[in-house]
Amino acid sequence: MAVTRTFHKWLLGKEIEYMIRRAGVTQMQAANVIEVAQSKMANLIAGRGAISVGDLERLANALGFTDSGYQEKLLDLRRDNSRRGCWSTGYMKAYAPEIRLRIGAEKSADRIRSVEIEVVPGLLQCESYVRALYAGAPDVGALTHDDRVDARMARQDIFDRENPPVLQFVLSESCLRRVMGDAAVMREQSEYIVKLSERPNLMVQVLPFRSASRRRTLTWDRFTLLRVQSPGAAGQLELGYVEGVTGIRYVDDKDALSAYDLAWSRLSAAALSFEESREFVREVAHEFR
Repeated sequence: MAVTRTFHKWLLGKEIEYMIRRAGVTQMQAANVIEVAQSKMANLIAGRGAISVGDLERLANALGFTDSGYQEKLLDLRRDNSRRGCWSTGYMKAYAPEIRLRIGAEKSADRIRSVEIEVVPGLLQCESYVRALYAGAPDVGALTHDDRVDARMARQDIFDRENPPVLQFVLSESCLRRVMGDAAVMREQSEYIVKLSERPNLMVQVLPFRSASRRRTLTWDRFTLLRVQSPGAAGQLELGYVEGVTGIRYVDDKDALSAYDLAWSRLSAAALSFEESREFVREVAHEFR
């Protein structure tokens, strides 16, 4: 059975990968320390496995990471990745297992960059838009329509945390014109984007239909790039989130992340400037009157 990746499992995996790299050993050699198969070590690094307290301490000591403060951080990550109850109460149960890694990363990220093709990104959605988006979705067990709405809106709590992330969005014009609900909802949504774009740490760019199509700027993926500072020693970590017709995919391979970073740069360069984009969204809001 595949193990669902969570944010703290991913962070712990990155710390294990960092220790192995700094120690100059192979995954197989590290796996031998705790007497597991190399495939299990690979799963731990990918955030898809579990490790006991004893094995984690044994691995850290064998790799030369004997500092008690650092080991305590590793154990904190292990404790956190075992806590499941928080996902089963209130609106938290609305988060599907496959999206929980993203939710955790959003809460800790210091930079979030997102490209959206057809739907306004969740972090920019106003409540009426969210309600329209989920209209008709049946209640499933204890999960209600209000739970879904509350869960989506709660993600915007990161705007007001003590050290909010830098948020950058490139939106296709189709995001602003694809009607969810009715004209009143779309007008409110456009006005909400304008309001959010006035925050100093939140930047919105629009890629209008009239922009000349260039092969290098085309993308059919909606993707998000998140940057997180590790609480341990692994430093700055990058995570990509890609959503398409085949489902959700997480990317943390360096080559793949570089490709998405390049795609972001090209799309951002092709889009309107921040001020031009804000005026464009205002015009769209006016058209929905």
